[in-house]
Amino acid sequence: MISNLPFTALRTFEAVARQRGFGRAAEELGVTQSAVSQQIRLLEDWLGMRLLNRHGGRVSVTDEGARLAAAVAQGFGGVADICRELRDARTEPMAIGLSCLPGFAYVWLIPRLIGFDQRHPEHPVSIATSARLTDFSGDDADIAIRYGMGRYPGLHVEKLLEEWLFPVCAPSLLENGPPLRTVADLSGHTLLVDDVTDIDGLAPTWQFWANESGVTLPKPARLRRFGQSNMVVQAAVRGLGVALGRSPLVMDAIAAGDLVKPFGRAVASRFAYWLVCPPDALKSPRIAAFRDWVLSEAADHTRSVADHG
Repeated sequence: MISNLPFTALRTFEAVARQRGFGRAAEELGVTQSAVSQQIRLLEDWLGMRLLNRHGGRVSVTDEGARLAAAVAQGFGGVADICRELRDARTEPMAIGLSCLPGFAYVWLIPRLIGFDQRHPEHPVSIATSARLTDFSGDDADIAIRYGMGRYPGLHVEKLLEEWLFPVCAPSLLENGPPLRTVADLSGHTLLVDDVTDIDGLAPTWQFWANESGVTLPKPARLRRFGQSNMVVQAAVRGLGVALGRSPLVMDAIAAGDLVKPFGRAVASRFAYWLVCPPDALKSPRIAAFRDWVLSEAADHTRSVADHG
């Protein structure tokens, strides 16, 4: 093994090769462009060969440079993995990374999260709102709340909240709008539609609710579509139409008097909210604490749904 390898120059070269430019590499490394050029010259002089071809402001890697860049990237990647492993073994991080759908985070989770913060101020929760399923391979998420049918192979999965479906609207819509006493009356109203991803034709749509209720859905006066469930709830609260209420997302608004159920029975959704994490994650006291807290909050919510019929 060569004992005097120019590690700074090698790291600089790998950044230049990957970024295809001195300026971008300098920005990544937090140094000046001239410092990057100096390190590249040092490395080429040390090896006795050219590693980069310079074409005006553009940079390309020679065949020898490509081999070296790949080796350096692989080597430093292994070093980073070992350092992360050693750091994590030395001390468990205090924060909790949570991946969650935007609508559920905004409507249900965040209003309740102050309770966890007061109980566990040493474990701040960082929420990454995304519809993408995290694979837990990075440092961004320790645990996730997912929406669907609970099919997450290879992961620890617990049902957090069941979902019931029923029409909801603002009280003002009942007072000032066209009649809204039966399903047929929806023909005079705007239907608010949540573009939830369908799975096996069982998504909680208006048509699913009608089929499960045994009623015929009339053609509405208008449709308004939204890409996020919290936008549907807010549109309903503002009296912009009738929404298909999904119990975890509307029960707080019903309890506050911002939404009412004009008619129709509630039907059980095939979808639910699930707590998902790697199998070993709950060995961590901080993750176990969050899991216990959020399951308790979900149980309180479920009792509230039962109390409101």
